[in-house]
Amino acid sequence: MKKWIISVSLAAGVVGLAGCSGDGAEGNSDVVATTKAGDVTKDELYKSMKQKFTPQMEQALQELVYTKVLEDKYDVSKEEVDQKLNEAKDQLGPQFDMFLQQYNLDEKSFKQYLKLQLLQEKAAISDVKVTDKEVKDYYEKWKPEIKVRHILVEDEKTAKEVKQKLADGAKFEDLAKEYSTDPGSAENGGSLGWVDYAGRQNFVPEFSKALDTLEKGKVSEPIKTEYGYHIIEVTDKKEKKSFDEMKKEIEKELKLSKVDPQKIQEAMKAEIEKADLNIKDKDLKKSFDQVLNPPAAPEGGETPAPEGEAPATEKKE
Repeated sequence: MKKWIISVSLAAGVVGLAGCSGDGAEGNSDVVATTKAGDVTKDELYKSMKQKFTPQMEQALQELVYTKVLEDKYDVSKEEVDQKLNEAKDQLGPQFDMFLQQYNLDEKSFKQYLKLQLLQEKAAISDVKVTDKEVKDYYEKWKPEIKVRHILVEDEKTAKEVKQKLADGAKFEDLAKEYSTDPGSAENGGSLGWVDYAGRQNFVPEFSKALDTLEKGKVSEPIKTEYGYHIIEVTDKKEKKSFDEMKKEIEKELKLSKVDPQKIQEAMKAEIEKADLNIKDKDLKKSFDQVLNPPAAPEGGETPAPEGEAPATEKKE
């Protein structure tokens, strides 16, 4: 339902953490390397990592503590983690393996990150309420997932040229690679993957309206948006389930829609305070300072978002 968002520092911390918890050299669990000049112990390695990578060590400690504390109160099933993983694969497509390599992750460590994300979500929504009316209203508006691809060009003339080539039998994916100015999808044959109901809300209005009217397998006429002209195709659609089948899923989605980063931070602070945390290592004593004593929010509301262009189908805020 809700798009996952990968935090690079979080993912890196999980990997770093995994590196700290190895079994050591065979025959001596305290030795990680041996030489004729002497051995390197876990303790030496640990001290060296603290000296050189203190912020990463603090991040890794946070993740370990969060996971241990949250697992004691909330359950995340293997099926839930696998679903998150499949969502990530759907969104990244052929770039998934490259993504893992870019952040020095393997699938196992990425699943650890996803599990922690799910645990944090459950903690954050544990006291969030939704009414029956909210759930029913959302179900009435809700539309099932669709698989979408598009070709974005700068002008109507080029869009009509692409449309004609499709009518003459050219392959959509080949034309996307040749013509599309959307770098996020062009190399994937124009694919935007599976788009859920929440995802549709992120698209510019003209694009969303076209998705609502297009039949599976039909190619749109050129659709003008602020980014240029789109040729859109819905390649697959899922069926809408009954209200009873979807009720729990919708309740969760509505609760998550009421959660922002500040709410998650507040939930983590509360969980850590209740867990009676005591950090024994003096060099890592400050690991939770910003969690337990967060800086005051700037006057005027939310922290400004990082600068950057929105994807070529998504609304600019």
